[in-house]
Amino acid sequence: MANEMMVTVIGNLTADPELRFTASGAAVASFTIAQTSRRFDSNNNEWIDNDAIFMRCSAWRELGENIAETFQKGHRVIAYGRLDSRSWETKEGEKRTSLEMTVQDMGASTLFATIPKIIRVTREAAEPEPEPEPEKTTNRRSTATRNRARA
Repeated sequence: MANEMMVTVIGNLTADPELRFTASGAAVASFTIAQTSRRFDSNNNEWIDNDAIFMRCSAWRELGENIAETFQKGHRVIAYGRLDSRSWETKEGEKRTSLEMTVQDMGASTLFATIPKIIRVTREAAEPEPEPEPEKTTNRRSTATRNRARA
């Protein structure tokens, strides 16, 4: 949709992603990304941490399964997705609103760490494709070269 607010969030996972399945069998991973910005206080010559922001996130289907299998608590991630607001009323009649993110893509941040090689795994239990056979080489000597070799 044209009016969706798309955001990118960079931060650390606060816990391992939790993978669940809906009644219809769709996978959904739920997790929280924490981000704390810093600013430099030139008067005291030190860095000051601002308040932490915690973004609740969900990722559906194969993406959710891949996230749950790939990431763990503490991993620094870059998540891109749609920002959604949810409103409700408490038992006491207070109105509340929360922001949540429906993740459309997520990867590891390499700012402070490296990641192991990513291996693409397919859902099907397919047999590995056979190695291609090396091309057969032919002797492509020119007619003149063959004639000299016979002499």
